[in-house]
Amino acid sequence: MFVGHYAASLALKRFEKRASLGVLFLAVQLVDIVFFPLVLLGIERLNIVENFTQSTHFELEYMPYTHSLVAFLIWSGLAYALFRWVLVKSHSVALVVALAVMSHWLLDVIVHTPDLPLWSDSSLKLGMGLWNNAVATYVLEAVLLLAGLWLYLSATTAVTKAGRYGMSVFVVLLILVNIQNVFGPLQGDSKMVLATTALAAYLLFAAVAFWLDKKRS
Repeated sequence: MFVGHYAASLALKRFEKRASLGVLFLAVQLVDIVFFPLVLLGIERLNIVENFTQSTHFELEYMPYTHSLVAFLIWSGLAYALFRWVLVKSHSVALVVALAVMSHWLLDVIVHTPDLPLWSDSSLKLGMGLWNNAVATYVLEAVLLLAGLWLYLSATTAVTKAGRYGMSVFVVLLILVNIQNVFGPLQGDSKMVLATTALAAYLLFAAVAFWLDKKRS
């Protein structure tokens, strides 16, 4: 699951309009934003394996600090605390951000192979394995994004021309970008390149979402 995570950001914006869409875009990818630096530091482990599944070229070997169920609950709790008592100081905004963080695990369970531990790496690992069907993976992410877009557009109003068309164009571009992500060949075996590319994409997409969200009210 890559761009499909952003469906939760778009949907949650409907329920708390004070929450920044850019922040929600970062929140749904928070655990991956933490995961890649931990991989580079050798704390969590990812192996690049060509065609490990139909949709991915990597094996997620060890990631209890970011992708276990307990870790998600902790990260979500930290996000809630940060926005409830430090930043926005709003329960509803903090709750929406925390739900955005937690949504990542709920969607990951659908697509991952059984590599999501409940707590420690030796605990039961979950994953329904949709990544083993590339077409189904791609269609699911596209449908989720389009549903999220509909919820977002139906709850907000454009205040500029960019606001009227921009978010729809952005979501279509995300769906097109995902063709390479799901069906594309292995682009190399460098974990550094994979990590920096992913992190740059997360930041870029969040920045675009933040800007476009300002064009709607």
